[in-house]
Amino acid sequence: MNSALKTKTLGRLTLNAETAADLMTPNPVSISDTATVREAIAILADRGFSAAPVIDKTGRPVGVLSQSDILIHDREKVEYATPVPEYYAKSDLTTESGESLGAGFQVEKADSTQVRDIMTPVVFSVPPDAPPRRVVEDMVGWKVHRLFVADESGVLVGVISALDVLQRLG
Repeated sequence: MNSALKTKTLGRLTLNAETAADLMTPNPVSISDTATVREAIAILADRGFSAAPVIDKTGRPVGVLSQSDILIHDREKVEYATPVPEYYAKSDLTTESGESLGAGFQVEKADSTQVRDIMTPVVFSVPPDAPPRRVVEDMVGWKVHRLFVADESGVLVGVISALDVLQRLG
């Protein structure tokens, strides 16, 4: 039996935007470069983000922190448990209010690593008035899923994700 495949030709897709500002999500959630990794994880997890721009104290983008950066940091970070002094094993540990800490109590060593130490320190950005064609070409050319939008002074004003572009196709 010979069956021919029929394909329907669709019209040309158009990106319904005049500028990068039309495509961007304004005022994006960002992470300070001096935040701890633990703080950054809380921001990403609470918001359901896989990555966020990292900004310095002037609001300028200095990198991106992604789940991959955090996983690599966690995998490469080796901490050895310190032995518990005999005093703690034999004493009844309590809080300042007198509450017993119980048998399962343990002291956590806080990770003081800052975001700037593990982020990807590359910033791919476009100005708000960049044409949509440039946005798409830059994303494809640089093989990135998101671009920053920075104003003339370099301050982060928005982010354009691949999903933002797809949503404006018509």
